Amino acid sequence: MAVATRVSERIERLREQLEEPLLVTSGVNVRYLTGFTSSNAALLVGDDRVILFTDFRYITAARAIPGVELVQSQGSLLKTVAETLDGRVGFESAVVTYAGYETLRDGGLELVPRTSLVESLRAVKDDGELATIREAARITDEVYAAFAEERFVGRTERDLAWRLEQLYREHGAQGLAFEAIVGSGPTGAQPHGRPTDRVIEANTTVVVDSGCVVDGYNSDCTRTFATGDLPGDLAEAYDVTLRAQLAGLDAMRAGTTGHDADAAARDVIEAAGLGDKFGHGLGHGVGLQVHEAPGARRESSDTLAPGNVVSCEPGIYLPDRGGVRIEDLVVITDGDPEILYAYTKELVTVR
Repeated sequence: MAVATRVSERIERLREQLEEPLLVTSGVNVRYLTGFTSSNAALLVGDDRVILFTDFRYITAARAIPGVELVQSQGSLLKTVAETLDGRVGFESAVVTYAGYETLRDGGLELVPRTSLVESLRAVKDDGELATIREAARITDEVYAAFAEERFVGRTERDLAWRLEQLYREHGAQGLAFEAIVGSGPTGAQPHGRPTDRVIEANTTVVVDSGCVVDGYNSDCTRTFATGDLPGDLAEAYDVTLRAQLAGLDAMRAGTTGHDADAAARDVIEAAGLGDKFGHGLGHGVGLQVHEAPGARRESSDTLAPGNVVSCEPGIYLPDRGGVRIEDLVVITDGDPEILYAYTKELVTVR
């Protein structure tokens, strides 16, 4: 699909939801709607006009954006917005700071807080977005296969995390989606434990959570490796987590709520008496951001729909012992869920 057509379609889909013009100040949302990437931009979407605000640093790139009026700020971006617009304007209440709100209000605008208007559009990926995410997942598969050939025991978590980043670059990723997690033993018992100088020992688990970026879109994948024969509690944790993950994957279908998908996996872990060791949600949407709509967790009211890309990542964490987490990305379809990773989830032993 041509860029201009894609931009026009996304703008029109947003307009259908609006009760008043919307000021978009989230950089990710501006990029989604226009293709324009900037650290200082805002977009006004109204019934009959689209205005892009940015500063001198980005003005040349902004001129290439189809279908927008362009306003260059000379100082404060939001002050320029307030001086340019008038009347009733919606704003992204989860993005605008209180100081930014005051700037817009003091400029005479009647401000209406709005939430998740663009985010709800972003949650359903088009064919081009899905193709890009699949490519990021393909690279991730290759990286995990190569990473499993590395020596683990005797190396530090930080050293292995750096090697993981190198592998992503070697396999064509444009960058990391987030700082890679390589957590052995007690570090792996922290769901988002950062790599340390801990030397990886034999006969424990190593949780590896990483992803890459391709054309702005992210992958996110977790596998847990063994560095030898696991003690009984960690071996049980792996078995239960795998069964929970498979149950969660099977539940991720169009029309299922995020709450019910979470429950499908959580019930398996609770039945094993380990419910208190699974303290986070089952999954989250992935796209231009690593964490976006829809959510799959106990408190979620989201309903899964075709085109959603969602993670499925139950985990069990045994304090001071070790952790297990297994994560895939799933495309929600009209039928069976499409699992984007082919790398095995059976327990892989590395030395």
